[in-house]
Amino acid sequence: MTQTQSAPALKVIPLGGLHEIGKNTCVFEINDEILLLDAGLAFPTDGMHGVNIVLPDTTYLRENRHKIKGMIVTHGHEDHIGGIAFHLKQFDIPVIYGPRLAMALLEGKLEEAGVADRTELRTVRPRDMVRIGSSFFVEFIRNTHSIADSYTVALHTPVGVVIHTGDFKFDHTPVDGEHFDIQKLAEHGEKGVLCLISDSTNSEVPGFTASERSVFPNLDRVFSQAEGRLLVTTFASSVHRINMILELAKKRNRFVSVIGRSMLNVIAHARNLGYIKCEDSLFKPLQEIRHLPPEQVLILTTGSQGEPMSAMTRIANGEHNQIKVRPGDTIVFSANPIPGNTIAVVNTIDKLMIQGAKVIYGREQGIHVSGHGCQEDQKLMIALTRPKFFLPVHGEHRMLVKHSQTAQSMGIPAENMVIINNGDVVEVAPESIQVAGKVPSGIELVDRAGVVNANVLQERQHLAEDGVVTVAATVGWDGKLLTQPEVHLRGVVTTLERSLLQKLINRAIESVLSDRWREFVQSLEDDQIEVDWVGLQAQIESAVQRLLRRELQSKPLLVFLMQNPEKPPAKVTTNRRRSTAKVAS
Repeated sequence: MTQTQSAPALKVIPLGGLHEIGKNTCVFEINDEILLLDAGLAFPTDGMHGVNIVLPDTTYLRENRHKIKGMIVTHGHEDHIGGIAFHLKQFDIPVIYGPRLAMALLEGKLEEAGVADRTELRTVRPRDMVRIGSSFFVEFIRNTHSIADSYTVALHTPVGVVIHTGDFKFDHTPVDGEHFDIQKLAEHGEKGVLCLISDSTNSEVPGFTASERSVFPNLDRVFSQAEGRLLVTTFASSVHRINMILELAKKRNRFVSVIGRSMLNVIAHARNLGYIKCEDSLFKPLQEIRHLPPEQVLILTTGSQGEPMSAMTRIANGEHNQIKVRPGDTIVFSANPIPGNTIAVVNTIDKLMIQGAKVIYGREQGIHVSGHGCQEDQKLMIALTRPKFFLPVHGEHRMLVKHSQTAQSMGIPAENMVIINNGDVVEVAPESIQVAGKVPSGIELVDRAGVVNANVLQERQHLAEDGVVTVAATVGWDGKLLTQPEVHLRGVVTTLERSLLQKLINRAIESVLSDRWREFVQSLEDDQIEVDWVGLQAQIESAVQRLLRRELQSKPLLVFLMQNPEKPPAKVTTNRRRSTAKVAS
């Protein structure tokens, strides 16, 4: 029996990026060694109140931290590197390999989060091969995407070569002149690829994805027609797009002011690494640019996705301290909305137009192209690599299904591919691919204070939908209300008069005290009594909740506060659940 035949199966465990867009995170495991590929984040949905970012559940990695040998990063987009700093707070990663731009962006994130000492960052070049643990040799293959320095990777494992495409498209006229290393893909295809793990984002779209360079003439047309100020928003990480915008600004004799922390950060790193080439004199701070003629001004800003705290959204809301929309402004959205962001983007555009700006947006303008390959790109990837097995990733369910259909049209048998969910354990062996189990999966929500527990998010949702009712009652040691309970409603819609609701709540509390008081009082020696205040409070709270559901026809969050007098009629002894008092004769 050969070494390959006797080798254990390679486990492929995606923790994010399946049946969704974002938080791409994948685990490769063999011989008790774990290799991580990317660790991204996603943005919250409308129902995730107060949440800033969404991360995959990393329970499996925390429980198996001793197996982690390293990580590889394919490129520097947030949905591939945005979660790394958070994960390092929970477990160490001995070493992280990745392209220059991604490592430069990641270094700043780790230092800001205070976890830079929990890993080692190492930069790799195209066709570099690194060893991670004893089971993985990783080869980095240049690809083309919407960010500079992007890689496809070939994993050399004991069971065979597995190629993970990362995010890709075949751009034959790349802005930076760095072409997809098609030769290396074909070389692996000739030698034999066991499994291809491929980006499915645009699997529903026929044809090839247009080159990034195709945007240039359309942006040039828009810029040439703008008579006043130009405000341009795009993804901060779209280095090629930003490079073209800066090139056009120079051509049209406009000075550039950059707004947005992420945009400033990416431009600084990209210029330092040579991916953006322009003179310092092109840039002007916002304080100076305000005094220039409008036709000499270009403001480059974040906010293409309608993010609530982004510069463009604050400008649209009239909340930006230094920039106000003027009639005659031309505002360019050089990006399409990510699924889930459409409403926010449309609302932002409406507000800008109401204030008199001319807003250029939409696919028909030709001012944005995707960084992900369409069906013909995906076919070319399969044709070059000629894999035995196929695993579609990075996409919603319909995208995974469509990508698998494309692979079947290229001759890969249906039984040689699987469509999986986050957390599924895919075992790849020389002669088989199968789902062999499942690990914990799901999401972790993070706001400015830290991880948001599920019950906290449920309470926030509850507040948003039905409001909150607070009731404060004081109960004496004789089991009677000492004062009328205080009732306050926030965000509650009701046709009931406030005074009537007050009476109904009073009656509900008095009814519990009258009917159930003796159940919570226990006589002790020396004429003492013991009161189960916690149990009594729970009983009253339950009664008030039933009343509110019945009378309001909704389920507002109830905050019930119950007090008893600080000074009982006699000496009191207390334990965790009950208070006792000696009743005066």
